[in-house]
Amino acid sequence: MNRLIPVVSDRDIASLYRDTPIGLLLQYHDLQRPFETYNQAQLLIGMCMDHRKHLHIPDNFAYIIRAGGANLRYSEFKVSYAIAVGEVGCITLIGHNHCGMVNLHSKREAFIKGLVENAGWDREWAEQHFIHFAPMFEIGNEVDFVLSEAKRLRLRYPKILIAPLLYRIEDSLLYQLRED
Repeated sequence: MNRLIPVVSDRDIASLYRDTPIGLLLQYHDLQRPFETYNQAQLLIGMCMDHRKHLHIPDNFAYIIRAGGANLRYSEFKVSYAIAVGEVGCITLIGHNHCGMVNLHSKREAFIKGLVENAGWDREWAEQHFIHFAPMFEIGNEVDFVLSEAKRLRLRYPKILIAPLLYRIEDSLLYQLRED
């Protein structure tokens, strides 16, 4: 994971993100900056639905969309709403290590069995559900996916500042990602 850039001081925040809501996010979460009061969201955060992640941010600071793997492909109307109506000018995509959306094929049987036993599904329906949707939600490598999703969204929303970040489960910190 040599593409991770830790934030241990204000100087570590990329110059592109300093003095922006993205810089504030990194200060609040990683550097424990004291909270300010917000009446309107400053940015949109797209992050994984995983239960192991919790952001240290003030109330009303951000719109947050949680989707498996931080995959916003199927949430674009919500993204557009946050930009058009919510007037946010920044998006942060937060992937995390040990993501369940990586190598979904290896979870096929557990997925099918879980739907049958926990939800009362017919096995054939559960199999078809997995076959139909798993390819749409497989993200491959967490870092590569967040970088590619940031690139895709930059093309879609060229006036919006977009930052790909990674949340490490082991230390609960956010890391900037090298994009070279």
